[in-house]
Amino acid sequence: MDEERNDVTIEPEAEGGGPESAERQEEKVENKLEKMREELKACRQEKQDYMDGWQRAKADYVNALKRFEIDAKASELRGRVKAVETLLPAFDALERAKEHGDVPEGFLAIARQLETAFAALGLKEVGKVGEKFDPALHEAFGQEITESVEMDGTVAAVLEKGWKINGSIIRPARVRVGHFEK
Repeated sequence: MDEERNDVTIEPEAEGGGPESAERQEEKVENKLEKMREELKACRQEKQDYMDGWQRAKADYVNALKRFEIDAKASELRGRVKAVETLLPAFDALERAKEHGDVPEGFLAIARQLETAFAALGLKEVGKVGEKFDPALHEAFGQEITESVEMDGTVAAVLEKGWKINGSIIRPARVRVGHFEK
């Protein structure tokens, strides 16, 4: 207790008053210490409030950065999808022309350039003959009778290629589905 009193100065009595009792001085010191303890407790609480607020703000900032990154990737993907959707009709026309006869070499070069560009954008073809029919990837445009049970429920003919990018279907493949009849 004596160490605590070293920091507290006791003021001399004003003239005309008697010497203050030791008990009274002890009471003043205790009151002063209690007041200081309350101020310290209030300061610690205020510090904790500021720390909690700072930590919440930091967490909000980190979450915002993550959201911005996710939004940027989604925006990039939407841009690629839009570009591919714009070019697909021209590519389909070139594909149909190749299937129906002689196509000038210049048009074949354009088709190869489009294929290269689509691959660079991450575009993958959907729908090949022999694949198991999947309604998430294929759009059925009729059935064809098959000669074996193994071909039942598989893609028998591709009428129009489907396309996907990063796992998202841009356009399902338009197919005819094999059906086995006994």
